[in-house]
Amino acid sequence: MKTSVKYRLICITLYLDIFLCISAYSQSDSLFQYLKIAAKNNPTVLQKYSEYQAALQKILQVGSLPDPELNMGVFLTPMELVSGNQVADIRLMQMFPWFGVLKNAKDEMSMMAKAKFESFRDAKLQVFYDVERTWYELYKTAADISISEKNIQILHSIERLTLARFSTASSAGQGTSSQSGSTGSSVQSQSTSVGSSGMQTMGGNAGSTSIQQYSTVQSNSMGASSIGSGLTDLYRIEIEIGDLDNNIALLKNQYSSILARFNGYLNRPVQSTVTIADTLRPDTLYISLPAVSDSMLLNNPMLSMLQYEEQSLDARKKMVTRMGYPMVGLGLNYTLINYSDMSNSSMNGKDMIMPMVTVTLPIYRRKYKAMQTEAEIMKTATLQNYAASANNLQTEYYQAIQLYQEAQRRMNLYANQYSLANKTLNIMMKSFGTSEIGLTDILRLRQQTLDYEFKQVEAVTDFNTAIAWMNRLGNLEEY
Repeated sequence: MKTSVKYRLICITLYLDIFLCISAYSQSDSLFQYLKIAAKNNPTVLQKYSEYQAALQKILQVGSLPDPELNMGVFLTPMELVSGNQVADIRLMQMFPWFGVLKNAKDEMSMMAKAKFESFRDAKLQVFYDVERTWYELYKTAADISISEKNIQILHSIERLTLARFSTASSAGQGTSSQSGSTGSSVQSQSTSVGSSGMQTMGGNAGSTSIQQYSTVQSNSMGASSIGSGLTDLYRIEIEIGDLDNNIALLKNQYSSILARFNGYLNRPVQSTVTIADTLRPDTLYISLPAVSDSMLLNNPMLSMLQYEEQSLDARKKMVTRMGYPMVGLGLNYTLINYSDMSNSSMNGKDMIMPMVTVTLPIYRRKYKAMQTEAEIMKTATLQNYAASANNLQTEYYQAIQLYQEAQRRMNLYANQYSLANKTLNIMMKSFGTSEIGLTDILRLRQQTLDYEFKQVEAVTDFNTAIAWMNRLGNLEEY
């Protein structure tokens, strides 16, 4: 009954723990749901919790007395005694360890069970961090795909404007060639070929050939140059569109890989659909950065686990020290005696009961000293592991701070840069069809705008990932 109540309390504590952990997040509802699914279904979390449950059972095992020994012997031919004939001998013995051995054994297993519980908490927090970090990666990849598709549409708009300018240049080329008759019949015929080539440059190199042959005719060469430049612009736009199409294909493959990893944390089919937020907002770190460091050293599950292991080794050392003292056994010997006609004793036919006391003699001291030395060495190793883990946490903490601060700086920078570049691009796009603005400037500025948009999304995801990282290090999700 007590065990059942204990398990109920543990389950209630775990559910409250998970609820508090999940409620600390400030992202979309879809992420909340995925964290709940991971808490219930992740195999690593379930494994750690099962190990904790198994560790609880060891407390009952080591806290119990050794099994009593029952020895029974039956004489096939009754043995003749003065007081009768002995038929059987029954012996019951119960051994008792030295005072404190069982208590220290229970303390050791209790500390080990608490260490298993901290290991379970650490696995749970790690899975939560992995789920959140991977969800941000999915958002970033999906956003990059959307940005690339949007930029393809922009390139198609630039392509339509270029075609318009190209058509205008072709018309200008034809008009110029019709006015060059006064320069001579041979020049007129060649000039006419240049004008007519303006409508054929979409399919070949006639425009550039005319420019090479008749560069001496200034008016005609200017028309052909405009036509050739327009065709070159179209080719460059197609190259840009091809690069973006290839980048989208790569991003979609990357998205499938990240999706499989994300669903693996949730222990469900790898191609299951995942809901991603339309817009990712920067998260908020609710405590100061020094407080994260303090909480990390006080509340981190890995450090708590090592502390419990150290306490369990202290209890183990006390236990093995007392194991070197004698064990006392209390028993009872019952002798079954039948009545004998040959005996005149007053005890004839009366069974005999004999209380017994047994004491072990632990004279081989080397094994007990070795067990004590083993406990001391393991405690030293645990302390060293604690120091190494604390140092690793401090290193991760500064890495998370660096990511946090850099991402914050990049968010502000790229938001401003993208706004300025986008405004400039819109102005240039409006003036592209009617002015002498070159396509090179348009494409260069469009590439800058694209890069700033990519980097802006990356900065937000890095910022939220850094906050999730610090929450994981400082165990802040539970508070």
